[in-house]
Amino acid sequence: MRKRILRLGLLGVMFGIIFGSVAAMPWWADTWDKPYVAVYGSDTLTQEEVDGLLWMREEEKLARDVYLTLYEMYGLQIFQNIANSEQMHMDAVLSLLEKYGIEDPAVDEVGVFTNPELQALYDQLIAMGSQSIEDALKVGALIEETDIKDLEEWIAKTDNADIIQVYENLMAGSENHLRAFTSLLQSYGVTYEPQVISEDEYNEIISSPMNTGMGDRGRGMGRFRGGRW
Repeated sequence: MRKRILRLGLLGVMFGIIFGSVAAMPWWADTWDKPYVAVYGSDTLTQEEVDGLLWMREEEKLARDVYLTLYEMYGLQIFQNIANSEQMHMDAVLSLLEKYGIEDPAVDEVGVFTNPELQALYDQLIAMGSQSIEDALKVGALIEETDIKDLEEWIAKTDNADIIQVYENLMAGSENHLRAFTSLLQSYGVTYEPQVISEDEYNEIISSPMNTGMGDRGRGMGRFRGGRW
């Protein structure tokens, strides 16, 4: 009986720590939970699934690196906060790469990419964001739109529950980031117009509450090739 009480007490402490930590997390914290990677999924992947993971690993790095660079330029806290979330996104995809024995394409250096398309996109986004704070915030919204559209496309190409679980949680985080950037733009007197996703999808995301936990519906992926602000 004494051992049972001690075990229950220990569980209570553990749940207190877990839920206390969650309650203390800022609103931009993401919803991905690493243990799910080890639970779901098949042993082998299709080439499309591999391509998707390689792309997403570096695309999440692109988001992180752009935000770190823009934070250095302007000192605006939102860029540092969301860069931290993008690191979590990178870690989520890395766990899948490691699980399936896929070589990591990401390098440590900020602003350097293995994929030449992403390298060119990074350079383009930094050039855009360096013009003004408002343009930097537009770049942030554009990146999150692109993540959302791209993830939608990669999800449509897989039936692997492991990958879908991670991608959906990445989308939930990207939706939160999109809301954050567009909300801050409004405080600067700028109304953001979607560049990548449809206006209907954009309005649905913006009008929805922040995603706060596992199981929240996310969305996903279309590669930015330029467009209007």
